[in-house]
Amino acid sequence: MFRCLLATLALWLTAGRMLHASPAAGWDIAKIEGRDYVSLDSIKRFYNFSNLTRSGNSLLLENPKVEMKLKIGGCECLMNGVKFVFTHKVTTIGDKAYLSRMDLSKLIDPVLRPNFIKAAGDFRTVILDAGHGGKDPGAVNSIGTEAFYNLKVAGRTKSLLEAKGFKVVMTRNSDRYLTLQERVNLANAVRENAIFISIHFNAGGRDARGIETFTLSPPGVSHYGRGLIAADAQARTGNHHDSANIALATSVHGSLLRRLQKHTFDRGIKRARFSVLSGVRHPAILMEGGFMTHQNEARLIDNDAYQNALANGIVDAVIKYRYAVAPKNTSSAPR
Repeated sequence: MFRCLLATLALWLTAGRMLHASPAAGWDIAKIEGRDYVSLDSIKRFYNFSNLTRSGNSLLLENPKVEMKLKIGGCECLMNGVKFVFTHKVTTIGDKAYLSRMDLSKLIDPVLRPNFIKAAGDFRTVILDAGHGGKDPGAVNSIGTEAFYNLKVAGRTKSLLEAKGFKVVMTRNSDRYLTLQERVNLANAVRENAIFISIHFNAGGRDARGIETFTLSPPGVSHYGRGLIAADAQARTGNHHDSANIALATSVHGSLLRRLQKHTFDRGIKRARFSVLSGVRHPAILMEGGFMTHQNEARLIDNDAYQNALANGIVDAVIKYRYAVAPKNTSSAPR
């Protein structure tokens, strides 16, 4: 249902216009294991979902524009077919289902109401970071290197964005090595408003496949795949744009899924503490366009049509994101 709309983020713009809070809407907030949780009943009311249904452990929130599927005890949410990975599990108190306040405010709300993110749409500059390079080839297989493919996709994306009137800054234009801090410094040297997209390909087990998109973990949220440590409580420069980060990730990830269709697998939108995201002062994401270590995806990554699909998907996303986050109204979910 409406999956192609999510893929371009036009859906979220439409949803954001209609999902205004009722003045009478109250928030049912409970403390569970020391964390604040918000009931799905109050989420339904605030965002004007018409239905909240439960079948066993499966939960469905829906209205004519948005469909959210969750599972009690699960950490994943499918919004119009696109996967988001929560920090905390969906849980229950009695017969009521609850979602962590962190996941609501830092993930769900920016996606459903991107036009409420302050000053996010005022940019015409895109910083493209082709990961690795020089003495650091990144992931390697028998066909090529990640660093080479990162640069090819970044170059194609640059040409397409410039044709649309955007200014594009590349952290590297050739096969040269840059430290992570040098990439951050180059991005932060851009004084005008901009967005930052780091382009990568993945490596893993033989069966690992698909695309995934990362934003910086908000304070109090760990790096994906590991437990919480003390340093995770500290806010980083990139956390200033937590809401814009997740809205940009949604646009890029959804657009790539639409462009790639049957040629990929959705691994989800996730939060991590990559250095290149932590220090950038602009809204920033890191995308992984497929697995160099997967037999079929390795061949796809080497294919011009696949590279063009990635580049066009990024361009689609930048345009839709810029339009979606243009301010329309004000109201607030619980923070």
